[in-house]
Amino acid sequence: MAKSKDKNYDFSGWATRFNIKCSDGRTIRHGAFKGNDGTTVPLVWNHGHNDVDNVLGHALLEERDEGVYAYCSFNDTEKGLKAKKLIRHGDICALSIYANQLKQNGGDVIHGCIREVSLVLAGANPGAYINNVILHSENGETLLNDKGEAMVNEEEAEIFHGYNGITISEEEPSGAQEEPTNKEIENSMANVEEQNLAHKEGEGEETVEDVFNTLTEKQKTVVYALIGQALEEANKEKESNEEGNKVKHNAFDGTEDQNNQAELMHAEVLSAIEDVTKNKKYNSMKESFLAHGITNVGDLFPEVHAVNAAPKVVDIENDWVKVVMSGVKHTPFARIKSTYATLTGDEARARGYVKGNQKVQEVLVAAKRTTTPQTVYKLQKMDRDDVVDITDFDVIAWLKAEMREKLDQEIARAILVGDGRAPESDDKISEEHIRPIASDNSVYTIKRELGSVGSTTKEIAALLIDDSVLSMEEYKGSGNITAFVRRDILSQMLLLKDLNGRRIYKDIKELATAMLVNRICPVPTSVMGDNYAINIDLADYNVGADKGGAVNMFDDFDIDYNKYEYLIETRCSGANVTPYSAVAFVKNFH
Repeated sequence: MAKSKDKNYDFSGWATRFNIKCSDGRTIRHGAFKGNDGTTVPLVWNHGHNDVDNVLGHALLEERDEGVYAYCSFNDTEKGLKAKKLIRHGDICALSIYANQLKQNGGDVIHGCIREVSLVLAGANPGAYINNVILHSENGETLLNDKGEAMVNEEEAEIFHGYNGITISEEEPSGAQEEPTNKEIENSMANVEEQNLAHKEGEGEETVEDVFNTLTEKQKTVVYALIGQALEEANKEKESNEEGNKVKHNAFDGTEDQNNQAELMHAEVLSAIEDVTKNKKYNSMKESFLAHGITNVGDLFPEVHAVNAAPKVVDIENDWVKVVMSGVKHTPFARIKSTYATLTGDEARARGYVKGNQKVQEVLVAAKRTTTPQTVYKLQKMDRDDVVDITDFDVIAWLKAEMREKLDQEIARAILVGDGRAPESDDKISEEHIRPIASDNSVYTIKRELGSVGSTTKEIAALLIDDSVLSMEEYKGSGNITAFVRRDILSQMLLLKDLNGRRIYKDIKELATAMLVNRICPVPTSVMGDNYAINIDLADYNVGADKGGAVNMFDDFDIDYNKYEYLIETRCSGANVTPYSAVAFVKNFH
């Protein structure tokens, strides 16, 4: 224990207080620094470890129930004498500690070793402040009053105003002394902020406290942890002479070893920031941190990490594509010929015979159409430098999967409604090679116009259900019908209510039953356009490709331009081969 009756010191105060949350998010618990009781450590200006001139004297530490108390003496250096005058004048009243070899339990510091005590403008621990200043005569003796007590000024004032206006007794502090409450400390911290405002150099200029207080508590904790790790590495050689070699750990590694090495650096980060924002001593934060002994500045800006193995693709809804591509009939030949004969007219009917009359033969008229293939492709190029630099995922495999998906999407769109490009476009998929169901010849696709000018989607939705049932009178397809319904129309169909306000259809399956179809597949509105729905058994639609025209992927490398080239293509045809096997519910007839 320090000798409290020894007046051979210049001032005393709380180096740190227990059970008070510091600005870096830590809370120092009772007994954390019991190993420092009775030890002497350097008294430093603002944690200036990188310059011996910043050592102002020494501090004798005493552990008390409330915290660690320090009896501080100045040396005779120019800075030491100057600091003594500032203390006597009350210009500086905050203390801060620098400690390492910490052990933490979450945000609680339960063990550590104090390496120095610093005079600072504003400390991280609200309870760390100077509460007693001893005045000495010119011959170095302590001035005493008639009671034999140390004088805090030559006029023997009744009280001494300590930390930011908190009234403190002039008597020597002891464990039994009544200390300011935490509420008073918080109020005094508010006074510090007001004082910081008074130190601004110009109107509108922010103080370091203002800048630092914009960080959240978690961010402050991380900053101090990173600063601590950086300083530990910078002082590795010095510390190894006193404490032995230490194992380095990432600042985000929550192991006990990391807690042992974390350094409690109160107010250091504020000083580094202040030298850039206020004092203009350095041109960058990096330069300032290095000047303050922080060598591992890169740790302050940890590398970003991708949360996804591969980029998320934003595209239109694609479930309908799989339904189309898996539902159509595939043949190993690309040139398709379909033949049909109409037998619905009266001339095709069997006739009654009257004796003596000539029998009339039926004239059977057959029609046919031929569909030939067209090449559909997608070409991608990537610079080799990009391929080499992207190491988070297999960019080539991802690119090829994206190309196949877009190829299938384009073919499925062409099968249902056409690719939507203008007829004169060089990129158009010809409707003579892949025939769209929606606009196909009326022999193959039954057209039914719904609604009138100005009809709402809700009105169209109600009409579509009834018309789907009525269309079955003309339908001649295979019968396993899928209804491809425009997404907005389908939503309105599911929202239809009866006169009591209850929804008529509880789900899509119930709606499909009402429409006399086997399933309903929603299609994006951007794909369907003016087509409200298409009913078809996809087995009636034939997609053909010769042996060499199946889907193939090719790749090449352009040496001149240092680019990889990837090509996916197919040469195929597509056509409905069963008359009256599709029903298109459209806004207007084409």
